[in-house]
Amino acid sequence: MTVLDELIQELCPEGVAYKTLGEIATDIFRGAGITRDQVRESGTPCVRYGEIYTTYGVWFENCVSHTDETLLTSKKYFGYGDILFAITGESVEDIAKCCAYIGHETCLAGGDIVVLKHNEDPKYLSYALSTLDAQKQKSKGKVKSKVVHSSVPDIKAIRVPVPPLPVQREIVRILDNFTELTAELTAELTARKKQYEFYRDKLLTFGDVRGGATSDVVWKTLAEIADISTGSSNTDDAVKGGCYPFFVRSQQPLAKDEYEYDEEAIITAGDGVGVGKVFHYINGKYALHQRAYRIHPATDGLLGKYLYHYFVATFPKYIGQQMYQGSVPSIRRPMLNKFQVAIPSLDVQSRIVNVLDNFDAICTDLSSGLPAEIEARQKQYEYYRDKLLSFEEKI
Repeated sequence: MTVLDELIQELCPEGVAYKTLGEIATDIFRGAGITRDQVRESGTPCVRYGEIYTTYGVWFENCVSHTDETLLTSKKYFGYGDILFAITGESVEDIAKCCAYIGHETCLAGGDIVVLKHNEDPKYLSYALSTLDAQKQKSKGKVKSKVVHSSVPDIKAIRVPVPPLPVQREIVRILDNFTELTAELTAELTARKKQYEFYRDKLLTFGDVRGGATSDVVWKTLAEIADISTGSSNTDDAVKGGCYPFFVRSQQPLAKDEYEYDEEAIITAGDGVGVGKVFHYINGKYALHQRAYRIHPATDGLLGKYLYHYFVATFPKYIGQQMYQGSVPSIRRPMLNKFQVAIPSLDVQSRIVNVLDNFDAICTDLSSGLPAEIEARQKQYEYYRDKLLSFEEKI
């Protein structure tokens, strides 16, 4: 019998009480707006609602943002043990994601955040609110749209099991072990990615004959070695169920009924927040949005996959210096045409591709390496989290 089993048998043998957050709360309130231009590198720690989705996990100790309190007309504070909910989001499935604050500073809650004060174990409550059952309650009645909203009444209605504090703390101890292992693997993956980028840049740095140095490479402009074009005027609304990828500038591929190209190509965003980023290498059928560029290698002695790796390593810096800076940053065709590409022998290209493909697989392939292990650990954690937090309800 485990320690947890013994605690449950001793402290709640007849089951566990389920309570709404409204019953648990000693106080619950909304935060107050903190705009992006009010964020500072130092000052009072604060949390803006988007950071709950992108930055914080089940719990956190330190705020990544700060603000100058004198800039704020309304101030809503939170402290140790409080649970923060993001009540605005882009996904029904993720709405009202929450995290527990276990730091010891007094912090400010931004707009579209609900703060829950309580007397339970903060980590336990945050774990309980991340289960599949809790998320179903958060998503209930929500309609999929560009922006999804929750509210204080919605938060107060969520029911969670509330065992005695010793049981809560033992569950936290078990689940913290899972999350710490995943954090260690994620940190190792981050280090591997930096290592990959270092070696990629080393492999793709050549002596530049344009500057008079000797080199075993030939330098060509992109216009000399590739066909460059944009896609059609298809809009997102025209994209329906199909079997071919449809590339929409900085988004992931979607499915489309018809395709325009059947070739090897590199896809890069033509404008917007992803401008200059190299998103895809494809060899096969695909369609393309009019504001994304396709770059099709069209010369002997050039491997498409080599050109892709070269683009990933060198194009963002080049385009950052050249791109048109308007209300929406964008790439103009002449910028692409003039981009210089170093082309070594096919044998060297092949060896570079082999090394970088292997490194890339270690860092990104969900079927092998660290990403696969992280995904497996995450699934294991989610399974045990939901199992540990499912109790027989006390009548």
